[in-house]
Amino acid sequence: MTGRTSYNKEVRKWLWLLSCLLMFSITPVLHAQELKAKVVVNTAQLSNTKTEVFDALREKTEAFLNDHQWTSLQFKENEKIDCNFNITVNSWDESEGMIKSALLMTCSRPVFNSTYNTTLYSVRDGEFQFRFQASDQLEWNADNVDNNLTAMLAYYAYMIIGYDMDSMSPKGGTTYLQTAENIVNNAQNLGFPGWSSFNDNKNRFGLLNDYLDGSMEDYRMLVYKYHRDGLDQMADDAEKGRAAITEALNLLESSKDARTMSQLPVLFTEYKRDEMVNIYSGKGTSEERDAVYDILFGINTSLSSYWEKLKK
Repeated sequence: MTGRTSYNKEVRKWLWLLSCLLMFSITPVLHAQELKAKVVVNTAQLSNTKTEVFDALREKTEAFLNDHQWTSLQFKENEKIDCNFNITVNSWDESEGMIKSALLMTCSRPVFNSTYNTTLYSVRDGEFQFRFQASDQLEWNADNVDNNLTAMLAYYAYMIIGYDMDSMSPKGGTTYLQTAENIVNNAQNLGFPGWSSFNDNKNRFGLLNDYLDGSMEDYRMLVYKYHRDGLDQMADDAEKGRAAITEALNLLESSKDARTMSQLPVLFTEYKRDEMVNIYSGKGTSEERDAVYDILFGINTSLSSYWEKLKK
């Protein structure tokens, strides 16, 4: 009986191992998506109290951003890019499903060896207009751009990934930014604002066109040097990291000089203002702080109250 018991145990062990192998062989390989997006839909300006369509809008846009595989890269869970989409609805035509709103999109990434997240890119899109019904299914086909909502969401997904990659290696996000550019070109005929190359250097076309323009190469290098050579080094050597950030801000100044009408340098100062005050206020030499003050004041005088804090 002892031999039979031993034999049965051995058989059960091998059957268990075989079942595990079969299970893993038929389980599909899951690819971790790139984004960790949170969507908020604000309807405070509407008098209509129906919320079902906007609950569906929030759920479906969030799923669209988070569940789609935007690249062939493999992202671990802790490598996903944090981003927030805050949609403020200004008007809604229920019969046509037309929603006119403004989007505030912000994305960030962690700073190495710290618990701090830094804003990579933040922009307000005042022409976030689209048609949507609660029953709509959001699908993306890059070869057939026929829906303005999915086109805008895909555009921002690739902008976010492009900026993130640029912050990790020099011009590392080119492929994804060019994909965003293709979306801009293909969305021209949808009949919605924000894609046009005329009259607005702050719309989706204008900001991406500036970012990829050869004359703005210093700005793209700023994104890399500020984050990778600067912030990512500060936990190990604060002085070295701050010196690299100072050099990066010289690139910000030169990019502004190269394309004086571009809004990118101004936007950078707006979403980095608190961070830069923390980096320089009471730290480094007075000469360094004065130099940084001159650069930032020259780019965005409306934030002079923030830049004054640099000198303290």
